[in-house]
Amino acid sequence: MRPARLLLMAFLANTGLDVFPLCLGGNVFGWTIDEERSFEVLDAYVAAGGNFIDTADMYGRRSAEGAGASERIIGRWMAARGNRDRLVIATKVGMSQDSPGLSAEAIKRGVEGSLQRLGVERIDLYYAHRDDPDTPLGETLQAFSELIQAGKVAHIAASNYSPQRLQAALETSEAEGYASFVALQPHYNLLERDEYEGELAEVCARHGLACIPYFGLARGFLTGKYRREGPQPDGPRATGVRDSYFNERGFAVLDALDEIAATHQTSVAAVALAWLREQPTVLAPIASATSPEQLSELVASARLQLSAAELDRLQTVSD
Repeated sequence: MRPARLLLMAFLANTGLDVFPLCLGGNVFGWTIDEERSFEVLDAYVAAGGNFIDTADMYGRRSAEGAGASERIIGRWMAARGNRDRLVIATKVGMSQDSPGLSAEAIKRGVEGSLQRLGVERIDLYYAHRDDPDTPLGETLQAFSELIQAGKVAHIAASNYSPQRLQAALETSEAEGYASFVALQPHYNLLERDEYEGELAEVCARHGLACIPYFGLARGFLTGKYRREGPQPDGPRATGVRDSYFNERGFAVLDALDEIAATHQTSVAAVALAWLREQPTVLAPIASATSPEQLSELVASARLQLSAAELDRLQTVSD
């Protein structure tokens, strides 16, 4: 069922789906936040007008509940709130230890597990979580097509594909009459532009695919919690962030975000996500929140309109 049209909805081409221009990432559910806090974040997202939730069959693998914990939490929340028909649910197959790869058997096993954990009859957007070069594209796409024909999946999408493999998959769908990807989920943000901008963006534009980028906040660096001086977050993730972004370019981007955020009386994260949303082919960045307070900073991006000068400044400082 097509979700009710709300303010700020963005149309996902070739699907009939309207989605909120900020997709809520479910990777933290059951991992860095428990079920009670996950429900609070989900409630706050819907209250803010959101309807687009992203998860995967492998999310939660580091939790006591194990892989699939995120899907189970989202499923229990939907059952408790009775709001399934007002949501667009995206999940993924291909990286779980229970159904690795994109063979026909892995996809069939993966979708049944996700449907059960989510407690739904159909997945709105089903991603190939990453390319599987060991499985013929035709086998993967035929399996996805059969799921659509069976009513278990509405639309399919790709994540972590190279331009060449994405183009080949789209050509295979057209030649063989299989269902075709309608979106791509790449790693893309102000500080990670090279992988997407260029050939990948060109494939998406040429074929009308929506870009729904993950790590839109550069693993937290673009929230402003990392600074040149002062206390630094601990842990392996924080170490990776420092190794990647603690440089002149990274801090120059933060400086620009600080000034623009002050002008709009909003958060650094909101500005970073608003810039991303305005890029060609981007429909809705994905971002995760661990509290309703943090979520409020993120959803502000959906209503934030940056000027051409502000967009150009961020583009230039991040080159």
